[in-house]
Amino acid sequence: MKVLNLQCPQGHGFEGWFGSEQDYQDQHGRGLVTCPVCGAGEVAKLPSAPRLNLSTSRNGTVPAELPAAPAAAGAAQKQAAPETVVPAGPDAAALHAAWWKLARQAMRSAEDVGDRFAEEARRIHHGESAERGIRGKASLEEARALLEEGIGVLPLPAALGETLQ
Repeated sequence: MKVLNLQCPQGHGFEGWFGSEQDYQDQHGRGLVTCPVCGAGEVAKLPSAPRLNLSTSRNGTVPAELPAAPAAAGAAQKQAAPETVVPAGPDAAALHAAWWKLARQAMRSAEDVGDRFAEEARRIHHGESAERGIRGKASLEEARALLEEGIGVLPLPAALGETLQ
């Protein structure tokens, strides 16, 4: 598995997981690699450190001996927009784990409305349906239309839904 740090022209930083460098090149060439925040198809690779799977200690904390990001990655982070700067080291691993835990909890507590997401979000927004947390699928155009109507949406990685299975 190859994990790449990616960034769109608007400065949104995100990770992409690929089977190999060739998989990334193929998907990028076909326009399948897009920013999960704004949908931009112009995505650049940033320098990144190798991802190491290190187990946690018995008390559930991340080991203190995690390697820091290399100097090249630090330089790229300084040039990136402030919202894309990610801390390196044990705090980053703990923050990453906490984010995934919170995201999974939110996914489990939200009702899956599938392809009816945009329709149901509007119904809730207009008081036509009970207010509750929902999740589902929406096209980029539907998500933009919801945001323009003042209805908050948050795109989440598809892999998050797969972890709930």
